[in-house]
Order: sequence, then C-alpha cells, then structure tokens
Amino acid sequence: MTAHLQQRGDVAVLVPAAGAGVRLGPGAPKALRLLGGVPLLVHAVHRLADAASVAVIVVAAPPADVDAVRDLLTPAAAGLPLIVVPGGAHRQTSVAAALAAVPAGPQIVLVHDAARALTPPDLVDSVAAAVRAGAPAVVPVLPVVDTIKSVDADETVLATVDRSTLRAVQTPQGFRRDVLAAAHADAADPHTDDAGLVEKLGVPVVCVPGSERALKITRPFDLVIAEHLLATEPAPRTLPS
Repeated sequence: MTAHLQQRGDVAVLVPAAGAGVRLGPGAPKALRLLGGVPLLVHAVHRLADAASVAVIVVAAPPADVDAVRDLLTPAAAGLPLIVVPGGAHRQTSVAAALAAVPAGPQIVLVHDAARALTPPDLVDSVAAAVRAGAPAVVPVLPVVDTIKSVDADETVLATVDRSTLRAVQTPQGFRRDVLAAAHADAADPHTDDAGLVEKLGVPVVCVPGSERALKITRPFDLVIAEHLLATEPAPRTLPS
C-alpha cells in the first residue's frame, strides 16, 4: 500500500499491535481489547492522528486481521495516511516490519505501544520535537515513586536501590530513522524496548517528561484505571465503535 504524506507533519509512527496480551487474560489480541467499548488500538491511533507532528501511521497487526484492522482504524486516522502490515511473533519483528513499510520522507520515527491507548497527543509532539532538535533517540519518562529493592533467587533483599537515578520509561519512543534502522539491523535477539537496542549501539538516549495518562494497560486492574481516566477526558472527535 502506497501512502502520500500530508504536509502537516514530518513524523512516522510505528505501532506494533500483533501481541496476544496474555496478562490481560483470555480474549482478543491485546490491541483489540475494549476500553470504553472501543479497541485500545483505535484509541491509540485516534490520539496519534491528533498530534500535529504526525505524517503517517504504520500498524503491525495480527497477520490474520490485517484487512479488518485497516478497516477499523481508517476512521480513527482522520485522513492521515495509514499503513497496516502483518506483524511478527515478537514485538521486535513487528517493529521491523512496520519500519520497512514507512514511505520515503519522514526522518523521525516514533514507536508507540497500542497498550498506552490514552497517551496525549502533546506527548507525541514533545518526543518528536526533541528528536527534531538533535537528539538521536528520545524516551518519555516518569520518576520512580516506589521504594525499589534488589533481591536474590530466594526473594531475600540484597539492597535498596537509589530511586533518584531511576526512571519509568513510556512510549512513544522517538528516533532518527537511520538510528532505529541500524539498531534493528544489529539486533541479535528479540527485544521489547527499542531504546534498549539503540543503547547497545552506543547511541545516547535522551529523556523528556512523560505523562501519567500514558500508562500501559497490561493487567485487568490497568483497564479499571484507564476506564476512569477515559471518563474524565474530553473527546475532540467521535471514536468508531
């Protein structure tokens, strides 16, 4: 599928969405689980399309559902070029497949988890702006507020970790296109964090402030929190059901 990019943005966003999401319990693939009656993936694409920097969205879907996912997401993309490709068995292979489908043009590429379905558009733009300003790789982060302890195999505490140096990483993660491509070309094993792949190349990764609303919906309890957040935010556009 060929996409002709709009002029409003300079960023391609990759959304790996082929995972099963076993921690959410049995049911549809994780990205297609419902939040407020609407699939997580639709919420995520809706917010990406509302970010002014985004020019094209590429989704890696469950291979059996590519056509259905494209039909589902087209209204949420609000006229933005939308490309849907078959995902892989691992997140990394899904990201690589989506990256290979990005049209010529965008030199800033963001990778975003569909499970972070309520990520605000201004966070998307903030990550993109940091890459545009010269950072080769950018991650949005939040301070770690819990006390963290390292333990041994018997669950005996070894030490209390200094949390002032720790950050919880969110998505979208942003990269220069050539940096992300090199990181995936160099990857030897499946990896769940694209910034981690970039770190292995020795490329610096810069942090920007994240958002509490960009929580990752992984467990049933997370869905409860997300339902509350969804009920408290205005919806600028009507989402397809």
